[in-house]
Amino acid sequence: MSTSKMNAAIEKEINLMRFTKNFRSATAEEWFIFLPSFSDPASHGAAGKAIIHYNLYGNRDVFINTTVIFDDRRLHKPEYHMLVYALADEIINRLVGYADTLLSVHSGQNSYQAECIENDPSP
Repeated sequence: MSTSKMNAAIEKEINLMRFTKNFRSATAEEWFIFLPSFSDPASHGAAGKAIIHYNLYGNRDVFINTTVIFDDRRLHKPEYHMLVYALADEIINRLVGYADTLLSVHSGQNSYQAECIENDPSP
């Protein structure tokens, strides 16, 4: 897929991405991710889900673990790596914001782990 086609696909998926929320526990949320071009192969519903687990240590420190799982097998193919990365980045921006988080993305060959750390703008 050419870069311009990939950029157009990324823009389309991000602009039309939708979520529904399901509480898992007092410290965790589960969000179902709906994409216009992808879906779960078994249910034909949400293309994936994000599980956000809040580890609260005392009053000051909040640490978040976020797991994103894409069920549509097409998103597991290497040619969709840029799309998976862009989707995960947007999911973190929308659902977690600027909080520090450990991210784990499960998408076949496009799976990865990352740390999303807020940069301190103070000198």
